[in-house]
Amino acid sequence: MEHPSRRDFIKTAGLAIAGAAAFTESSHALPMRQIRRKRFSLGIASYTFRAFSLDETIEMTKRLGLTHLTLKDMHLPLLSTTEQIADVQKRIIDAGLTLASCGVVYMKTEEEVRRGFAYAKAVGIKMLVGVPDKSLLGLAEELVKEMDILLAIHNHGPNDDRYPSPESAYSLVEGMDPRMGLCIDVGHTQRLGIDPAREIEQFSDRVFDIHIKDVTSSDAAGTTIEMGRGVIDIPGIMRTLQDIGYERTIHIEFEKDQKDPLPGVAESVGYVRGVLDAVMNG
Repeated sequence: MEHPSRRDFIKTAGLAIAGAAAFTESSHALPMRQIRRKRFSLGIASYTFRAFSLDETIEMTKRLGLTHLTLKDMHLPLLSTTEQIADVQKRIIDAGLTLASCGVVYMKTEEEVRRGFAYAKAVGIKMLVGVPDKSLLGLAEELVKEMDILLAIHNHGPNDDRYPSPESAYSLVEGMDPRMGLCIDVGHTQRLGIDPAREIEQFSDRVFDIHIKDVTSSDAAGTTIEMGRGVIDIPGIMRTLQDIGYERTIHIEFEKDQKDPLPGVAESVGYVRGVLDAVMNG
């Protein structure tokens, strides 16, 4: 059965316009809607385009009309040279994109923690989306203070024995430096049978980044699907973000159709923009 939120917002979502515009031969970006009172930015996790080069990722991001990017290491390896980093920075800046964060960076050893933070600093990114082992949180906090880089711990749902839920990370960092926080993955949160909007509201003082998507079911079997077709209450999430005064970026992470993700991403972008119009202007 179709999710109620999709029926409620389908008229304002502009899916057909977004999808059609994204697939014209023109490289021009989709026009950005002017959303009254919207405090946060809409971006994309480059993991969405993991089967494509950095240049292709930049081009597709621009075609979608998005300006913010969270950079995954297949588009700039963690052990890149200074020259490689400078080259990637220039290509991204020249394209008019903003690097909002990097990750997800997995850190199982002290060396990997230090490497992850050094990477973020070298690239000039002020937020590292990461998954450090719990025993390494003290070292991570030291580096957060030393480098003034936010650490946003990413939850990975029912198959993750470290940080399955936002609360599992929050409970460990709530007494630490205020730059230690969360990247809430709404899909993995829903797969635990937990309402992502409730988690965002409850832990709002430490929510630094959000990976937004939709999933097919509220259990471990749930997989990514075009936004509005699944079980997640996307309008509820947008209302919550507005209510808590969220001012950072929400990144679309589309894990479906690895070799041909653009149609699904375009549909999802159109749906989110329609929801934003309805929520912010309703």
